[in-house]
Amino acid sequence: MIERYSRPAMAKIWTEEGKLDRWLQVEIAVVDAWADVGRVPREDAEKIHGAKYVLDDVMRYQAETHHDVTAFLKSVADSLGPEGRWVHLGLTSQDVWDTATALQLRDAATILDEDLAALREVLERRALEFKDTLCIGRTHGVHAEPTTFGLKLSGWVSEIRRSQGRLAEAKAQISFGKISGAVGTHATVPPDVEEKVCMHLGLLPEPVSTQVVPRDRHAYFIATLALIASGLERMAQEIRHLQRTEVLEAEEPFAEGQTGSSAMPHKRNPELCERICGLARVIRGNALTSFENVALWHERDISHSSTERITFPDATILLDYITDMFTGIMSGLNVYPERMRENLEITQGLVFSQRVLLALIETGLSRQDAYAIVQRNSMQAWKARTPFRGLLDADPDVTSRLDAATLDAIFDYGVYMQHVDASFRRLGLL
Repeated sequence: MIERYSRPAMAKIWTEEGKLDRWLQVEIAVVDAWADVGRVPREDAEKIHGAKYVLDDVMRYQAETHHDVTAFLKSVADSLGPEGRWVHLGLTSQDVWDTATALQLRDAATILDEDLAALREVLERRALEFKDTLCIGRTHGVHAEPTTFGLKLSGWVSEIRRSQGRLAEAKAQISFGKISGAVGTHATVPPDVEEKVCMHLGLLPEPVSTQVVPRDRHAYFIATLALIASGLERMAQEIRHLQRTEVLEAEEPFAEGQTGSSAMPHKRNPELCERICGLARVIRGNALTSFENVALWHERDISHSSTERITFPDATILLDYITDMFTGIMSGLNVYPERMRENLEITQGLVFSQRVLLALIETGLSRQDAYAIVQRNSMQAWKARTPFRGLLDADPDVTSRLDAATLDAIFDYGVYMQHVDASFRRLGLL
């Protein structure tokens, strides 16, 4: 991933050193396991603890061998004496690659969980802040009925909590190692060695592997990241809509000295939210590639390898980046309750149409007749831009059934807030 969209801790996992450090960690763990079962002398295993590689040498050897693992092993051997013969004993390259990749993905998931926890904390705080702030709810982009801005945000809280649960499951799914030899038969490395290695690394042994850990695990993991990214896109897109000039109910932070356009100095664009929406598409594309990698030939082929060198770093780095970005957006989000109230009232009271409908039904009218009365007045109010309540007060089909006091009660915004606290209590926020 390009530096522009990378944060240091996550990017470090996917550097060449980050990969090779974990390869060496796996190789040493295997040697220790062999020593535990008596295959490798303990004194040799202790010497191998001091093994190291030189990155420049690895790159130089790789240019000769055209094989990254053999190049790595050659550099490691340079740091050892005769005991170096025990390194990679009984293994195939994918034993090291897949097990080390599990460590990388597990470490990446830990960072992502920290990101989501930070975002959830901000969303919970701001949801409580605007719990009782009325705004219009929209369906199909059109005014529907009132809600509160805090209730909108509380739904985001709930989704982020689900995302945390999904990520935890995906992390568990990917935390499997594989030390089973060329086609997974354990012919050259017994199951007890695999179990010891995985236990040492904090992984579980893949119950039945071929030459690779089955790629459904990786597809599950990347698909989970894609789903989290899609949720972030949904939230960012909402802010983009609310920041439109005609709406302007909320606005992402705009720093002193920031510019929105090279041509128009007045512009304050939702460019951060737009960036989140764009990068979420990239993550979803990586998920598709991961699905394609599930169907490998026989016990393995190498078609997945080239793609995973891109998709694993890019998906984790991008999700880390956009989650942190959205946390900053929500922490500094400008919210305009007065504008929300103005927008709430631009339809001249039409938001109460369902309450009028229900009240008429309760007087004994059929739903069809009541609907026709309310729709007739609603359309007139809409076309003439005149108050809905005034039309109802002048309609004998309404006033013969609903008196002024009843209509006053119907046209009360408070009814849309009466159960907001219940939703917050369900989330444990009250």
